Amino acid sequence: MTVNDDSFTNWKNREEIAESMIPLIGKLHRERDVTVLLHSRSLVNKSVVSILKTHRFARQIAGEELSVTETLPFLQALTALDLGPSQIDIGMLAATYKADDRGLSVEAFTAEAVAGATGANKIERGEGRDVVLYGFGRIGRLVARLLIEKAGSGNGLRLRAIVVRGGGDQDIVKRASLLRRDSIHGQFQGTITVDEANSTIFANGNAIKVIYANDPSQVDYTAYGIKNAILIDNTGKWRDREGLSKHLRPGVDKVVLTAPGKGDVPNIVHGVNHGTVKPDEQILSCASCTTNAIVPPLKAMDDEYGVLRGHVETVHSFTNDQNLLDNYHKSERRGRSAPLNMVITETGAASAVAKALPDLKAKISGSSIRVPVPDVSIAILNLQLARETTREEVLDYLRDVSLTSPLRRQIDFITAPDAVSSDFIGSRHASIVDAGALKVEGDNAILYLWYDNEFGYSCQVIRVVQHVSGVEYPTFPAPAV
Repeated sequence: MTVNDDSFTNWKNREEIAESMIPLIGKLHRERDVTVLLHSRSLVNKSVVSILKTHRFARQIAGEELSVTETLPFLQALTALDLGPSQIDIGMLAATYKADDRGLSVEAFTAEAVAGATGANKIERGEGRDVVLYGFGRIGRLVARLLIEKAGSGNGLRLRAIVVRGGGDQDIVKRASLLRRDSIHGQFQGTITVDEANSTIFANGNAIKVIYANDPSQVDYTAYGIKNAILIDNTGKWRDREGLSKHLRPGVDKVVLTAPGKGDVPNIVHGVNHGTVKPDEQILSCASCTTNAIVPPLKAMDDEYGVLRGHVETVHSFTNDQNLLDNYHKSERRGRSAPLNMVITETGAASAVAKALPDLKAKISGSSIRVPVPDVSIAILNLQLARETTREEVLDYLRDVSLTSPLRRQIDFITAPDAVSSDFIGSRHASIVDAGALKVEGDNAILYLWYDNEFGYSCQVIRVVQHVSGVEYPTFPAPAV
């Protein structure tokens, strides 16, 4: 048998193992509300090849490929346990088991590692929480996709309605079509049908009522059977407490804004300050995509090295706020053609840092350049540190942060030498550290942080909504503090 034959046989064997994992992952998700992760990446509803690729990705972070032969025993052990709603990272289970020298069996080690999700410790499955989307633009449709994807057992978040302004004939058909197909993010994973007579979109079995209204005051959500809902305003029309309070109508309990909040509206970056949200807070903001991209790595660097001052330059994809061709715009420069120009503009991300990281004493300045790409941006974070360090030390630190810290869902890490912006379309992290571009000299560090300013940000929005709704389940093994 040749080397090629050996390689192909090995691939087929791993395909077979990955295929056997799919029903186990699906059953845990549907029946027990357990999301199986691999180094913070969900394996739910993934194909055989996607599962294998996710295992292979581990080599970029940990230095060696993780095999399905290593993780399958832990997945099998999980199916034998009385698990409650949780997120369980089988990649971390395999890694910590390899480092454990007590000689425990896989079954015993797994039971110990996830003890917080079993027996008397497990969370009781609730009835789920209603969610309403106010607006159905770029972020609204991606948040809808994520909510539908995560519907799972039906005990988490439930997208019940979308509120939009009426758009004429076949309005609901056209909106469903925009949900079904996306020029950047591809096809919707599942099936979508429309009941025009009842203004309802059915997406993977989820009945989503389309409500037409020109103002929040026109809607009584209880008339549609919606109660205690979290409303996600993705229009950005109202940003202060007074304006957003308009949404607190019958049936709506909390309002989450997908734009920077003004005044005393809390700006929340999940992973950094979501724990500060008060239980009785009814209005909050998820800040901006750029704020979400820079705050987690900024916190990580400040925790380890101390940050004295910094500047962030964002090279940002163009957005709907700009013009396709030169035309009037209320802002300077943004009236010039977005797909034909680089456009210098302002960013509020630097000033928003203080809201998300009030303990950070460093002054952070910022500016932005809009460029002719439709999605994925890069933030260049230039920091003066409180102590000198080396490039190798910072790389090792950020790699470890992306793997084992509480920020591992926010910060990703890539070593690919030929990575470009389109490679990060669909990333679920708030930002991705580009290892090859990192520069360190003495007490100066320059981080290059990629981020999918549409999808990665939408994932952060969902995490905030899960947290305030009480369906953000604990992760096992627990990340290192």
